[in-house]
Amino acid sequence: MSIFFSFCSLSRRESQARDAASSSSTTVSGSGPVAANEGGGSRAPPLYKSDGSLDYDALYEDDEEQDLVSMECNGSVVSHLLSQVKIGMDLTKVALPTFILERRSLLEMYADYFAHPDLFVSIADFTDPRDRMVQVVRWYLSSYHAGRKSAVAKKPYNPVLGEMFKCWWDVPGITGCSNSPTAKDEVKDGPIPWCTQDQLVFLSEQVSHHPPISAFYAEHYDKRISFCAHVWTKSKFLGLSIGVHNVGQGCVSVLDYDEEYIVTFPNGYGRSILTVPWIELGGTVTVTCNKTGYNATIEFLTKPFYGGKKNRVSAEVFAPAEKKPFLTVQGEWNGAMEAKWPDGRTELFVDVNKIPIIKKCVKPISEQESNESRIVWKEVTAGLRLNDLDRAHEAKTTIEQRQRDLVLQRKNTNVAWETQVFHEAGENWVYKNPLSHRAKPSTNNTKKKIR
Repeated sequence: MSIFFSFCSLSRRESQARDAASSSSTTVSGSGPVAANEGGGSRAPPLYKSDGSLDYDALYEDDEEQDLVSMECNGSVVSHLLSQVKIGMDLTKVALPTFILERRSLLEMYADYFAHPDLFVSIADFTDPRDRMVQVVRWYLSSYHAGRKSAVAKKPYNPVLGEMFKCWWDVPGITGCSNSPTAKDEVKDGPIPWCTQDQLVFLSEQVSHHPPISAFYAEHYDKRISFCAHVWTKSKFLGLSIGVHNVGQGCVSVLDYDEEYIVTFPNGYGRSILTVPWIELGGTVTVTCNKTGYNATIEFLTKPFYGGKKNRVSAEVFAPAEKKPFLTVQGEWNGAMEAKWPDGRTELFVDVNKIPIIKKCVKPISEQESNESRIVWKEVTAGLRLNDLDRAHEAKTTIEQRQRDLVLQRKNTNVAWETQVFHEAGENWVYKNPLSHRAKPSTNNTKKKIR
């Protein structure tokens, strides 16, 4: 998510990166989608192909951590940066040094909401609206931990206007397991036309530059469920930390029940930016379903200055028109969370460390379009992964100058920017051709009864 920005330093040389890469045994296919093993634990793919050329796909699939966990090596750069800002200052337009970047775009980061795709699509399986609300909360609480790729806080690339990211998942127990004769049919009019009805697909687009708004959409055709969201961030310098306020909302649409669950997003904080930076979430978010009246309030709790634990979260889930919750959840959003019911019974709600992260599938860079994230940022990614900061900085500068040139060109020709797959609807950004516009009516009338 956008809240996972980072501050990290790099100091090893390219030769060390080559040595590390040559010791790895996992390979990434040059033809067909790039996908990593489920649940993590696999070794990083080699960074170079057999002909000695750099494998750009492997750069994105490589989660190995080379970053030092201190800012000391780049202290002069950080000090210079801090000298330009004041407490409370908006950081939206402040240029950050290249060495603090994570090796992927913010548009790709949003796909981490679906790192547990089975939890998301199973929302549609529950016949009771109360159970559906509980499952929405379970999925939501499990959706944040996968964004952490590093032991230290990192900042993803700011997407350029018109940039897009596409991926999909094979959902455990669903993809390839259905007896439906149409499960393997491609959804030609869907967001990713080569994906099948039993896969979860994801598409994101940078729809605005000022303010920087990202929109993203996911759907599972067979389960008849989708998610559409838009987010833009307001960053402020807080002294020894940076705060990021996330503006926007998401909407889970469950077609068979004609329900929409509106979710908001927590704030993010980068703490201890002069030493070992780390991330925490904070603030109150809500989950509401206007049709059924079920709703939830979730509190992401920041760590007290003295004592206390990091990454705490609590949630209360309410029945329609009720002031007492029928379910409370407490724990850590990057660990175990416990549910407590009105009768005093407690049980494990979800433990994100004990459920596998299902890695997304992405087309090889050689088959992507020029505005897709991994192509746009591939040279920056290469420079960061190989610890060649000059290469990364030069590539980043080229991208930024290209964007300035395009803005000037549109201004001189009086041409307005047009988005590709999202459009503005009031205060929201929505996908132009959602599943609700394309899916056939449900044949299961019993599922439409709200109990």
